Amino acid sequence: MSKNAIIAGLVVFVAAALFPFWFNIGGTNAAPEIELSEKAKAAKQCVLDKYDMRANHMSLLDEWRDSVVRDADRMYKSTNGKDFGMSLSTGENSCLGCHTDKAKFCDRCHTYASVTPYCWECHTDPKEVTQ
Repeated sequence: MSKNAIIAGLVVFVAAALFPFWFNIGGTNAAPEIELSEKAKAAKQCVLDKYDMRANHMSLLDEWRDSVVRDADRMYKSTNGKDFGMSLSTGENSCLGCHTDKAKFCDRCHTYASVTPYCWECHTDPKEVTQ
């Protein structure tokens, strides 16, 4: 092989390997803003602070599921001492009690992150119940 063919091959390889980075320069999408209901805004306090909830809600919900199913413990005491119902239902002091619109609150971020949670395989979407 000639020296020119090797160099040309390396240039093509580097260009192909770096193409996704060049293609996306300046084109990144910001994470979607969460729309809080009036009730959630008025509560001013969630189970955890918003950064912990964004990062760790899936772990928290898994812990809650295990606690409810295995130990029949349905109340969670947050770090501020407030009790929350460990439920995805629309109960007064539960997740969907404040965050009533699944499409605006849950689905928007899950779509952005390309995540398909399996919560709704067992739990009923609150909008499905009211229709």
